[in-house]
Amino acid sequence: MPRRKPQRKNTRRSAPPDDSEGSLFGSAMMRQESGPAGYADESFIVRTIPGARATKSYRCPGCDHDIRPGVAHLVTWPAEYGGAEDRRHWHTGCWSGRSTRGLTRRWS
Repeated sequence: MPRRKPQRKNTRRSAPPDDSEGSLFGSAMMRQESGPAGYADESFIVRTIPGARATKSYRCPGCDHDIRPGVAHLVTWPAEYGGAEDRRHWHTGCWSGRSTRGLTRRWS
């Protein structure tokens, strides 16, 4: 049976590919995407929240169900005028299907 060649100790790993679609915000990746139905002409900033960092409960505007602590999800806000009060937490699947259905919950 043939033996494997031993690996060199000074082997360098290649650098990760440069992702030009998003930018780093703190330790999270951000990107711009079109908005949900009714807001498709607007650009939204989208940030992924991993389950380990999701510590609070939120209400998804796509399905009007709770996003429980520990569930990975997305945070979105309008790119042009968005602030902290404009951020919305979405289930990943609800954000993916945002073009086929409108918001189920409206904020004043």
